[in-house]
Amino acid sequence: MPQHRNTDRPNIIFIVADDLGSADLGCYGGSSVSPNLDRLASEGLRFTRGYSNSPVCSPARFAMITGRWQYRLRGAAEEPLGGRRSTTLGLPPEHPTLPSLLRKGGYSTALMGKWHLGSAPAFGPLLSGYEEFFGPMGGGVDYFSHVGFSGVRDLWEGDRESAEQGYLTDLITRRAVEYVQRKRDRPFFLSVHYTAPHWPWETRDDAEESQRIGADIAHLDGGSVETYLRMISHMDEGIGQIVAAIPEAQYDNTLVVFVSDNGGERFSNNWPFIGGKMDALEGGIRIPQIAWWPRGIAAGSNSALPTLTMDWMPTMLEIAGVQPDPDYPPDGMSLLPLFADTGWNPARDLHWRVKHRLQASTVSGRWKYLRVDGHEYLFDVVADGRERANLAKRYPQRLVEMRQSWEAWARTMPGIPDDAAVSLLWDESDMPRPTH
Repeated sequence: MPQHRNTDRPNIIFIVADDLGSADLGCYGGSSVSPNLDRLASEGLRFTRGYSNSPVCSPARFAMITGRWQYRLRGAAEEPLGGRRSTTLGLPPEHPTLPSLLRKGGYSTALMGKWHLGSAPAFGPLLSGYEEFFGPMGGGVDYFSHVGFSGVRDLWEGDRESAEQGYLTDLITRRAVEYVQRKRDRPFFLSVHYTAPHWPWETRDDAEESQRIGADIAHLDGGSVETYLRMISHMDEGIGQIVAAIPEAQYDNTLVVFVSDNGGERFSNNWPFIGGKMDALEGGIRIPQIAWWPRGIAAGSNSALPTLTMDWMPTMLEIAGVQPDPDYPPDGMSLLPLFADTGWNPARDLHWRVKHRLQASTVSGRWKYLRVDGHEYLFDVVADGRERANLAKRYPQRLVEMRQSWEAWARTMPGIPDDAAVSLLWDESDMPRPTH
């Protein structure tokens, strides 16, 4: 393993929240529960049209770690159920990833937090480029008992089960802070994947709630907006601690990127968008996205460029001076030019395919094509972010062009396997839908 000593290459901290709504943070018009993230946004670059690759957790994470359309991998054709043992539903260890390529390029790599890209022993962070790992392997765990979907404890230290006790958000923060503070002779790449504010809805003071629900972590009779906001606040406090832990000599040359894996869920604030997790509506795929890098990004920057979360892989590789694997070229686009020129606006179409309700979508500039259960819509999502004015009849040619764009892209992707399933462990009855 090469031991590069190039101090000009930045450290990279990639922070991912779980099911955070597009307007949950203060810097996106939400409640004042995120002063540390709000500060990073004011001192860095705030994206106003950031999109997730998927409205569901696990497929979105396939895209983030590979920089490619998640549909290229069998494991991302569905939402793997937490705790399911499988030799097919996971990230193949031989597939190049953001951490594996950075590691080959001389970076130290670690994941503190959620994995959700396949179960051991066939899959895992240590098989896909991370040198260190602490966190849950599955999709969600109780914040105190650390019990996962299958009813068994799901907290790991490397490839061994961890017996560590405590509130999970704080445990992830503590491990991340310790990692950032270490003395080292090479740059580091640290993924911090919080499970917050994913259910079960528990704050630091809700140990009794944890005992009440037991192994039923997908319970539907708990939580509140107040609890949800406090969970975000706990995460935000941790992010402030991580940034404060950056050594002074490295502070200006550390890139911190914050995203949500997908749109918000039950108690989230997705205003002004409708829909949420599981939906190709804006509420399911629009996410908060912040980049902070004192040396490379001017304070107070904003960008309305439509981006996808898979763009961060080629962006971080370019910043680190590391080449992608030629056999697995990124589908994402490097956003590095945007750091110097927030007016940079390359033309491209963004696409989604969701098995749930047979959803298809394409965004091109201000236009969005949406198909749900066979019904087609055309929206100007800049003027009509709530997707209420269906312009399909007013602009029939535009509808045809957008449909053709999606179909041309879809022909380049593997089909959805017949046995692909979707995890429906939450109540979506209160999610608003387009009207026909």
